[in-house]
Amino acid sequence: MKRFTMIALMLCVAAPAHAAQWTIDKAKSHLGFSVQWQDHPLRGEFKSWDAKIDFDPADVEHAHSIVNVDVGSLVTGTDEIDQGVKGQQGFDAANYSTATFETTWFRATGNNHYDARGNLTLHGITRGVTLPFKLDITGDTAHMTGTAAVTRTDFRVGMGQWAGENPVAHLVTVIIDLTARKTK
Repeated sequence: MKRFTMIALMLCVAAPAHAAQWTIDKAKSHLGFSVQWQDHPLRGEFKSWDAKIDFDPADVEHAHSIVNVDVGSLVTGTDEIDQGVKGQQGFDAANYSTATFETTWFRATGNNHYDARGNLTLHGITRGVTLPFKLDITGDTAHMTGTAAVTRTDFRVGMGQWAGENPVAHLVTVIIDLTARKTK
């Protein structure tokens, strides 16, 4: 009996902790980007995206998230630009409809600030990306803001006439403003 109790205790101690699960409040959350277009900032927002988030600030080692973005849901405020960016020389949404970011690790950097490292798959290409973010949790509500720098040509986005730095800069800033409620 002692041996069974010891084995059971060891299994409980060795079992990984489970991070809190969060559900996005889509009405209060935004995912978009900013890029220099003909020497002026161009902002776009993805209207259709979702995320599975498991995160506990006290246990970042077991945190994980995966974000899926419908690149065809992009809006910039100008139909002509939207169609061009979603088209074959841009995101090529007809052939690569989803972009995915899946974390590989998180680390706390101090004062409610964190880094999320993960793999971004866009346009059929996967690259490592680090997303620094700030997280404020009040009760069961979390508010996260962050930006990540991505080089669009690393993902073969904006090739052909857009391959150079002009009219569209290579460096794109991904912008996240997310509100979520703890569900577990």
